[in-house]
Amino acid sequence: MFDVPDEISKEWAPIAASRGAVVVDNSGAFRMDDQVPLVVPEVNPQEIKNRPKGIISNPNCTTLSMIVAMGALHRHYILKELVVASYQAASGAGQAGIDTLREQIKLVANTNVGDVAGDSRAVIKNLGPFPAPLALNVIPWAGSLKEEGYTSEELKVRNESRKILGIKDLKVSATCVRVPVLTTHSLAVHAIFEKTVSREIAQEVLRNSTGIELVDDPENHKFPTPADVVGTDPTWVGRVRKSLDHPNVLDLFVCGDNLRKGAALNTAQIAELVAAEF
Repeated sequence: MFDVPDEISKEWAPIAASRGAVVVDNSGAFRMDDQVPLVVPEVNPQEIKNRPKGIISNPNCTTLSMIVAMGALHRHYILKELVVASYQAASGAGQAGIDTLREQIKLVANTNVGDVAGDSRAVIKNLGPFPAPLALNVIPWAGSLKEEGYTSEELKVRNESRKILGIKDLKVSATCVRVPVLTTHSLAVHAIFEKTVSREIAQEVLRNSTGIELVDDPENHKFPTPADVVGTDPTWVGRVRKSLDHPNVLDLFVCGDNLRKGAALNTAQIAELVAAEF
């Protein structure tokens, strides 16, 4: 199991595989390699056997936060298009992200910061890994700049969703936003399917799917939030609605701990599948 920077995985994972090991890699080095499967055990476990390089890749944390739910619904309704907005925790930027947010929260606590445009910048001098103050703010940016104004995180959601679900032409539009949450990514998902959907059936599909916890009781204000999800393993889903404008569309909200299912847990689950072969 490799949990190291991309450049280390690129060098050493092939060496380990050449010595007979099956490598499960948590970096981004091999995710889009056609000869390396990108695996989520609840969605495409069969792909672990398709590993000509002896390497299996673990998806990005943002993709993992929603893909278990999308896989369950795809099996029932056949997914055609996704429009998503992510709300990504500071820990997605590593320990530096956590430390920076904690420091910024201390600086603005018990002050009037937030009353005047830009006043937080006068107090917060250390932005850490973020392009703007994160405390008392949201930042429409996660990752690095790529083509056509998209960020690396947005393209990962698009490309990885296509590969995991096996839908090469899946239309995906993603906007990734950093929010002042320590750990747990959330996504608002607008999913378009080939078949007519039902809110009740979709809820039942999600409720009965492995790796998913459905919390969807809007009448009593019960739905998943990062504060309730952090430190847990499942993908949490709520706010399930059938579109008022299209019979084939579901809108929903998902949360997942980006350090657990979004990283370490999925890697371990892949390794368990591989271990069962021996």
